[in-house]
Amino acid sequence: MNKDKFAIVIFPGVGMPKKLCLPKSLVQFGTLASLAIFIGFLGFSFYSVQQFSKLQRGEADMVTLQRAAEIHKVQVEKFAQQVKNFEAEMIRLGRFEKKLRVITALENSPKSIEKNWGVGGPDGLSASSFTTAVSQGAASMVERLSNGLGHLVELAKIQSISFQELDNFFKNQKSLLSSTPSIWPTRGWVTSSFGFRKSPFTGLREKHEGWDIATRHGTPVRATADGVVTAAGRENGYGKLIKIDHGYGFVTRYGHNSKHLVKVGDKVKRGQVVALVGNTGRSTGSHLHYEVLLKGVPVSPKNYILEG
Repeated sequence: MNKDKFAIVIFPGVGMPKKLCLPKSLVQFGTLASLAIFIGFLGFSFYSVQQFSKLQRGEADMVTLQRAAEIHKVQVEKFAQQVKNFEAEMIRLGRFEKKLRVITALENSPKSIEKNWGVGGPDGLSASSFTTAVSQGAASMVERLSNGLGHLVELAKIQSISFQELDNFFKNQKSLLSSTPSIWPTRGWVTSSFGFRKSPFTGLREKHEGWDIATRHGTPVRATADGVVTAAGRENGYGKLIKIDHGYGFVTRYGHNSKHLVKVGDKVKRGQVVALVGNTGRSTGSHLHYEVLLKGVPVSPKNYILEG
């Protein structure tokens, strides 16, 4: 047999065996090629396993970062809500101060004129897409919070100065303060406020010069400031009426009472029960008609009630 060839004998199921001769160089090349392919396959498999492992680690890191970003976002949003609550409280204090200034006639004070009652804080914080860079989203949130806090700090400083002025005023005006109507005369529901309304009797438009506070019959009626009772009897339309002169131009009237507990000339203190709610006079049901007059002119009781 030729040493440069390999002989391959094939035994078919039927018939004579067949002999196939292949050059030795071709067989060697085929063997080397097969070995190279096998080694290449092993290398590729190893590389693929490594890349897959890296990808899994990368996904795990991505999930961790995303969770951390979500936690930070929740923390920032909670902080932003606290800022909003603080801002709302400052606005409430601002309204309270304006009411105090109306009562004390300090609304035209330079401290009041210089104030800027407009407030702007951080707006709603929306979630940033992870693909738009978490760091940029966080930086934007922090910047908005910082601006909002800076504004509120300045507002708080102004508010502090303004309240200091009011505090000094009250220290020097204790008598005026105690004589200024500033509490609810009774507890109930304001069914008719100060201003023009449709008359419940004629249906025509009329000026209502006080508050109608609906409540149950016999509920205590309290003086809203220190003063002297100047009337305690019946008056046309008001039914049983009590009138209190508080000085400094302030007078309050309490109408439709069922019973009076004070008489003309009595000195009363703020919060003292002076009558009981009733339905006397021109009335459609049990309620208190409450008026505040300043130098003889009816004014809205809303401006002179400091309680919530």
